[in-house]
Amino acid sequence: MLDINIETPSSILEVLKDNFKQKRLSFNLTQEGLSKKSGVSLGSLKRFESIGQISLESLLKLALVLECLDEFKNIAIIKDEIAAIDDLFKQENQKKQRGSIK
Repeated sequence: MLDINIETPSSILEVLKDNFKQKRLSFNLTQEGLSKKSGVSLGSLKRFESIGQISLESLLKLALVLECLDEFKNIAIIKDEIAAIDDLFKQENQKKQRGSIK
């Protein structure tokens, strides 16, 4: 049978909140302890671990304390794939343009 794996923002959020909770526990931190170390309010941390709502800034503060902040730098990076040396020269000669609404 074909196994279909469809990721949604909600499913990713569920995994993220579970991963952060497990990471907190692996550091032997209580919610209060992580709150104090990160500067994220206890209420925000509890809300994140229960329903997944948190600001990006607060999430990054938690990631700093839980030693996984570097992993966020890889989100939305542009991956360059060069098939031939000609492609490399084309990329160098192209001017960078601003985004546009299509």
